[in-house]
Amino acid sequence: METLSSSSFVDVKIPAPWGYISGRWYGNRTDRPILAIHGWLDNLGTFEQLIPLLPDYIGMLCIDLPGHGRSSRFPAGVHYNVYDYVFIIPRVMKELGLSKVALMGHSLGGVMSFMYAAMAPSTVDFVISLDVLLPRRIEDPSKLTRDIEGYMVEEKRQADGTQPEPPSFTLSKMRNVLAKSSNNSIPHNLADHMLHRQVAKSQIYPEKVYFSRDGRVKFYHIFDIENGLAAEMARRIQKKPYLVIKGSLSPFVGPRCDEAMSILSQDNPHFEFYEVEGGKHHVHLHAAKECARYIVPFIRKHIPSQSSKL
Repeated sequence: METLSSSSFVDVKIPAPWGYISGRWYGNRTDRPILAIHGWLDNLGTFEQLIPLLPDYIGMLCIDLPGHGRSSRFPAGVHYNVYDYVFIIPRVMKELGLSKVALMGHSLGGVMSFMYAAMAPSTVDFVISLDVLLPRRIEDPSKLTRDIEGYMVEEKRQADGTQPEPPSFTLSKMRNVLAKSSNNSIPHNLADHMLHRQVAKSQIYPEKVYFSRDGRVKFYHIFDIENGLAAEMARRIQKKPYLVIKGSLSPFVGPRCDEAMSILSQDNPHFEFYEVEGGKHHVHLHAAKECARYIVPFIRKHIPSQSSKL
C-alpha cells in the first residue's frame, strides 16, 4: 500500500476578513480533501506522525486555527471561543468550492467537527474524532473567572506593548514545557512537530524562543454542551460514518459521552469506536501507528479511490 509523503505538501493561505488561515495540503489536490483540525494550543504539526501512514490517493488539508500556528490572529477585542471556531469549517469549504467535507479533528478540532456535523449534516461525508467527542465540562467556576481576568491582561499587554515579548526559553526547555503541560501526551522527543510552527526567536535573548501563538487563545471560552443538547445534536448526525478513537489513559472520552455515542451508533453500521491501550490525549501523535490501524480502513471504506472532484 502506497502512503502519503510527509515531506511533499503545498503551503496554502485561505483568505479571511481578519487575515488568512494557514495550512498544508498533502497528497491528492484534485479530489475533495479530508480537512484536519488540531486541538487547543496546538497546530497542524499534530498530524505529522499520522500523515505518512495514510493512503496516498487521498488529499489531507491540515490547517492552523486562528491565533495558532501561522494563521492570522483574531482582531483586538474579539474573544476566542469554540462556537466561532466552528465557522472556520464552512469558510474553508466556501473558499475551496466544496459542497461536502470529510473531517478529522483532535480535541478542540473534534468538538468543532461534532458541532458542525450537527449543524449541517448533509454537507459532511464523515467524521474522525481523535480522543474527544464532547467538550470537557468545567467543574470549577473560578476557572472561568481566572480566564476572563487572564484574557483582559493579555489583551492589554498586546495593546500597550508594556511587555514586548512573552516569556522565552531555550528550545530544550520549551520541549520540556510542552511535555509537562500535556502530562507527557506530547513527549519530549515529539515536541518539535508542534514547536516548528509556534515559536519565534527572542529579540531580547537570542539563544531563546517564545510561543508565537496569540496569548489570548489560552483563555478561550469552552462551549459546554449539556447532556440534553448533546443527545439532540447526536440525533441530527445519526447514521453518519463516525470514527472515535480514545486513548486509554485519557479522560477526554468519559461517561458523559455515553449517551451521545449510543445515539450515533444506533442502527449505524458506519459508527466505530476504538481504544488505544496506553494512549494519552495526543494519541494520534505518540501512537500514530496504532491509530492508523483503525483510520486507514475507515478512510478506504468511505472514500473510494475515485471520489467527487473539486
